[in-house]
Amino acid sequence: MPRARNAENRGLPARWRLVHGAYYYQVPPGLESLWDGKKQYRLGKTLPEAYKAWAERIGEIAHAPTIGALLDRYMLEVVPTKEPSTQAHNRVAMKPLRAVFAAFPIRDLKPRHVYRYVDQRTAKTAARREIEILSHAFTKAVEWGIIDRHPFKGEVRLAGEKPRTRYVEDAEIIECLSLESKRRAGSVLAVQAYIRVKLLTGLRRGDLLRLTMSDIKDDGIHVQPRKTALTTGKRLIIEWSDELRAAVASAKAARPVKISPFLFCNRRGECYVSDENGRAGGWESMWSGFMKRVMTETSVTDRFTEHDLRAKCASDAQTLEHARTLLAHADGRITERVYRRRPERVAPLR
Repeated sequence: MPRARNAENRGLPARWRLVHGAYYYQVPPGLESLWDGKKQYRLGKTLPEAYKAWAERIGEIAHAPTIGALLDRYMLEVVPTKEPSTQAHNRVAMKPLRAVFAAFPIRDLKPRHVYRYVDQRTAKTAARREIEILSHAFTKAVEWGIIDRHPFKGEVRLAGEKPRTRYVEDAEIIECLSLESKRRAGSVLAVQAYIRVKLLTGLRRGDLLRLTMSDIKDDGIHVQPRKTALTTGKRLIIEWSDELRAAVASAKAARPVKISPFLFCNRRGECYVSDENGRAGGWESMWSGFMKRVMTETSVTDRFTEHDLRAKCASDAQTLEHARTLLAHADGRITERVYRRRPERVAPLR
């Protein structure tokens, strides 16, 4: 959960603070040049002064005619609304984008420039991610009224990465769940409980590790998928089954700290996911150690990832629509293309 703001800052826009009787804007890392080289930019002593200064500065950025200026505004207004880990990736992607497009007139970009950018980049996967960000920035430019139409959406077809095909077999799951724990609580039992819950719910790692005891209600597990919280805002209630109740009970029993607001917690009773950067380093270490034991102590020969477990949940669902709903996808096409990995059974002609 995000850290609560101080009482004097509640109700203020994001990154605004009241300090010694004046309002300041906390400049995002890397954007100090847009705010006179300052990390804390003074907006004014009163709210009207602060809003006027803010509007003037944002207006300067909004009406600048270059792609560099568009990326600056995107960094100011859009990137801070994303998950911390996504923010970090976006900041990394901005460097090569700026190096090529910063001085480029925003209305002069054509599809051929995008193709040339990807063609000349040696890191093709990174280039595709960068173009995704550039495309979203142009989508926002249309929304902000800077341009009338997106210059390359629907007109650029980049060769994408092939979807992963690893399907985790039931026998492999049985092997993982049979791994002996050397403790009464903690890592092995926690990961085994996590696997059981994930296979039944299909929840993303961040959503599953952030589950709190208050999310576990009489009618099921209440979840607000963070990836779509600011877009669709759709909530899920995953209804109880005997298997899910047992899986949740095993997760509770495996906690190293019995009094904690989180279903999965570390030894301090805290969430594994950091609010600061969105990473889950402690959990990643636990998962890595667990998989090392699986590979050396069981008959499993092909390592799998947590994401493969999410795909197994989608693959084992009876219908595509059930899989799409479990994974909280807005469009079933991504569910079918990436997550439905189980071999399709086909009857021969008679």
